[in-house]
Amino acid sequence: MTLIVVATIDAQTDHIDAVRAALEAVVPPSRAESACLRYELHLDNKIPTRFIMLEEWTDQDALTAHYATPHFKALVAAVGDKTVKIDVAELSKLK
Repeated sequence: MTLIVVATIDAQTDHIDAVRAALEAVVPPSRAESACLRYELHLDNKIPTRFIMLEEWTDQDALTAHYATPHFKALVAAVGDKTVKIDVAELSKLK
Protein backbone atom coordinates (compact mmCIF):
# COMPACT_ATOMS: atom_id res chain seq x y z
CA MET A 1 0.00 0.00 0.00
CA THR A 2 1.33 3.44 -0.90
CA LEU A 3 1.99 6.19 1.61
CA ILE A 4 0.38 9.61 1.13
CA VAL A 5 2.03 12.70 2.63
CA VAL A 6 0.43 16.11 3.03
CA ALA A 7 2.97 18.69 4.13
CA THR A 8 1.71 22.14 5.11
CA ILE A 9 4.37 24.83 5.18
CA ASP A 10 3.48 28.25 6.59
CA ALA A 11 6.07 30.83 5.55
CA GLN A 12 6.86 33.97 7.48
CA THR A 13 5.31 36.89 5.60
CA ASP A 14 8.66 38.46 4.79
CA HIS A 15 10.06 35.16 3.48
CA ILE A 16 7.29 33.94 1.13
CA ASP A 17 9.44 34.20 -1.99
CA ALA A 18 12.43 32.41 -0.45
CA VAL A 19 10.28 29.57 0.90
CA ARG A 20 8.50 29.22 -2.43
CA ALA A 21 11.80 29.10 -4.33
CA ALA A 22 13.19 26.42 -2.00
CA LEU A 23 10.01 24.34 -2.34
CA GLU A 24 9.98 24.69 -6.12
CA ALA A 25 13.64 23.62 -6.27
CA VAL A 26 12.97 20.33 -4.43
CA VAL A 27 10.16 19.21 -6.77
CA PRO A 28 12.16 17.99 -9.81
CA PRO A 29 14.74 15.89 -7.91
CA SER A 30 12.02 14.47 -5.67
CA ARG A 31 9.90 13.45 -8.66
CA ALA A 32 12.99 11.78 -10.11
CA GLU A 33 13.28 9.42 -7.13
CA SER A 34 12.27 5.95 -8.27
CA ALA A 35 9.87 5.42 -5.34
CA CYS A 36 8.09 8.75 -5.82
CA LEU A 37 4.64 8.35 -7.34
CA ARG A 38 3.44 11.94 -6.83
CA TYR A 39 5.07 15.19 -5.69
CA GLU A 40 3.03 18.34 -6.20
CA LEU A 41 3.46 21.84 -4.77
CA HIS A 42 0.36 23.98 -4.19
CA LEU A 43 -0.36 27.46 -2.86
CA ASP A 44 -3.38 27.95 -0.60
CA ASN A 45 -5.81 30.28 -2.41
CA LYS A 46 -6.96 31.90 0.84
CA ILE A 47 -3.70 32.03 2.78
CA PRO A 48 -0.85 33.39 0.60
CA THR A 49 1.82 32.33 3.09
CA ARG A 50 0.71 28.67 3.07
CA PHE A 51 2.16 26.04 0.75
CA ILE A 52 0.86 22.48 0.54
CA MET A 53 2.94 19.60 -0.78
CA LEU A 54 0.98 16.51 -1.84
CA GLU A 55 3.14 13.43 -2.11
CA GLU A 56 2.74 9.72 -2.73
CA TRP A 57 5.48 7.19 -2.05
CA THR A 58 5.65 3.46 -2.63
CA ASP A 59 6.08 2.82 1.11
CA GLN A 60 7.51 4.12 4.38
CA ASP A 61 11.05 3.10 3.42
CA ALA A 62 10.80 5.27 0.33
CA LEU A 63 9.78 8.29 2.39
CA THR A 64 12.57 7.64 4.86
CA ALA A 65 15.04 7.48 1.96
CA HIS A 66 13.61 10.75 0.59
CA TYR A 67 14.26 12.47 3.92
CA ALA A 68 17.92 11.43 3.63
CA THR A 69 18.49 12.88 0.14
CA PRO A 70 20.71 15.93 -0.37
CA HIS A 71 17.87 17.87 -2.03
CA PHE A 72 15.51 17.31 0.91
CA LYS A 73 18.22 18.24 3.42
CA ALA A 74 18.89 21.41 1.41
CA LEU A 75 15.18 22.26 1.57
CA VAL A 76 15.09 21.85 5.34
CA ALA A 77 18.15 24.08 5.71
CA ALA A 78 16.74 26.71 3.35
CA VAL A 79 13.32 27.08 4.99
CA GLY A 80 14.05 26.23 8.63
CA ASP A 81 14.21 29.78 9.96
CA LYS A 82 11.79 31.24 7.40
CA THR A 83 8.64 29.39 8.42
CA VAL A 84 6.05 29.84 11.13
CA LYS A 85 4.98 26.22 11.14
CA ILE A 86 5.49 22.98 9.23
CA ASP A 87 3.02 20.15 9.62
CA VAL A 88 3.53 16.77 7.94
CA ALA A 89 0.73 14.22 7.88
CA GLU A 90 1.46 10.66 6.74
CA LEU A 91 -1.73 8.99 5.54
CA SER A 92 -2.85 5.49 4.65
CA LYS A 93 -5.69 5.26 2.14
CA LEU A 94 -8.65 3.34 3.50
CA LYS A 95 -10.84 3.15 0.39
